[in-house]
Amino acid sequence: MLDIGLVRRDPARVVEGLVRRGIEDAGAIVEAVAERDRTRREALKRVNELKARRNRASKEIGAVRRRGGDASGQIAVMREVGAEIAGLDAVVAEADGWLAETLVTIPNLPDDRVPEGGVEANRIVRQWGARPDFPFTPRPHWELGELLGILDLGAAAKVSGSGFTVLRGRGAALQRGLINWMIGLHAAEHGYEEVRVPYLVTARTMTGTGQLPKFAEESYVTNPDGLWLIPTAEVPVTNLHREEILSGSALPLKYVAYSPCFRREAGAAGRDTRGMLRVHQFDKVELVRFERPEASEAALEELTAEAARILELLGLHYRVVLLAAGDLGFSSALTCDLEVWAPGVGKWLEVSSCSNFRDFQARRAGIRYRPEPGAATGFLHTLNGSGLALPRLMVALLETCQQDDGSVRLPEVLAPVLGFTGIPAAV
Repeated sequence: MLDIGLVRRDPARVVEGLVRRGIEDAGAIVEAVAERDRTRREALKRVNELKARRNRASKEIGAVRRRGGDASGQIAVMREVGAEIAGLDAVVAEADGWLAETLVTIPNLPDDRVPEGGVEANRIVRQWGARPDFPFTPRPHWELGELLGILDLGAAAKVSGSGFTVLRGRGAALQRGLINWMIGLHAAEHGYEEVRVPYLVTARTMTGTGQLPKFAEESYVTNPDGLWLIPTAEVPVTNLHREEILSGSALPLKYVAYSPCFRREAGAAGRDTRGMLRVHQFDKVELVRFERPEASEAALEELTAEAARILELLGLHYRVVLLAAGDLGFSSALTCDLEVWAPGVGKWLEVSSCSNFRDFQARRAGIRYRPEPGAATGFLHTLNGSGLALPRLMVALLETCQQDDGSVRLPEVLAPVLGFTGIPAAV
């Protein structure tokens, strides 16, 4: 959530940031927020003045009555004051409600380093490795999956409809092994605490990280409970500390969590519909960090490198992409995507978005920290990134490691967790 204080101090900066995101009526939105905020503060100031006057009058009335005097005139005046206070309280309550409903719909402001424009302006920061060179035409993963007997899209469609997958045999074992391996690496080498979280959360929890109200149509909700299926483990993990005040000495807090993720993909009809490229349910290992504000910039670089380490150990060609303002997620101030090359489909596939939300989510979820004992509290910064997301990682791995006969030779680094490095073609 945006800092209402920033709207008061520098509305032009807020308008500029929202315009960079492509919000055409940014000026009108910010002016409406500023005007309602002014109305609220003026009414609140008047209420406080009237209450102070009423308190003084109450003492005076009491003194008059103790002397046996007539205080009826003063009492009549105070009734009028009470009526005015009630009217102003209603003005404040209405403004509070309007501001609360409006501010949760306004996205975060982009960092000054974020490029101007939309997806076409995304900037490649760096690349690692090289595209694999095959002496044959590489197959897409849906053909490989059939040859290997590990991907059953027909069964998935029968059970759940389009946009779902069934993995069999070594395909299922590979995905399970990758999840365990990534969690273990982030916990042992990168210092993250593993947490296991619920996959159904309340609307308040979804609102805290910015999924609601913006992405209601992209999400699944249960009836009659009103619980939401999580689109990412970021949602419950970040909310673990909702409405808490953390000690500055405890920061940073670093969590890693596995979860299935559920997304309706309502706005993606017709795109990447084959195989495992765009599905309604997928597995993901998520990294979440709580940082002091002055440390969050360096933390994003570290987080991105930790996610990229997975791709390097697997020998997969990847690039880091700095997202432009018009392509940023709703809650993010700065995002670097990790995209891995999938030779069978001939595409770069996003397997991680590493984002610094600054204090945007912390304000929505009420997550504060106390820098030093006795110091005033402030909002900390939250960050997150996939470390990594499946099944696109599976797609790139299978397509990169394929052999001419349709088999797959996996990286040796996976042998200890999988117990195998080869997936032979089905006979």
